[in-house]
Amino acid sequence: MIESITKTSALSGIGGLESLSSSFSSKGLTAEGTTPGTMTGETFMAALSNVAADAANNLKQAEQTSFDGLMGKANTREVVDAVMQAEQSLQTAIAFRDKIVNAYLEITKMQI
Repeated sequence: MIESITKTSALSGIGGLESLSSSFSSKGLTAEGTTPGTMTGETFMAALSNVAADAANNLKQAEQTSFDGLMGKANTREVVDAVMQAEQSLQTAIAFRDKIVNAYLEITKMQI
């Protein structure tokens, strides 16, 4: 029961990152606030997308490993390692989301 709640929360948090990153891409902004053509490194949107994709993949891998453990195909250690890695990815995604939301709120409070 708790696991399904965590998965649902995780996926909604990751979806929030994806929608936020698509919002930045529609504006054509990168990490430095420049257009993508003027920067040679990775864009802010791409970095957020990578974090979201990695977190989703870790959650899927942990779920599969958990099912394998129930079926007797994976030992307890593998299941615990996969779940802990997924939890760490989820916490990282939540931290990114919180920082982005706080930054957005600070920007909206600025006077022009």
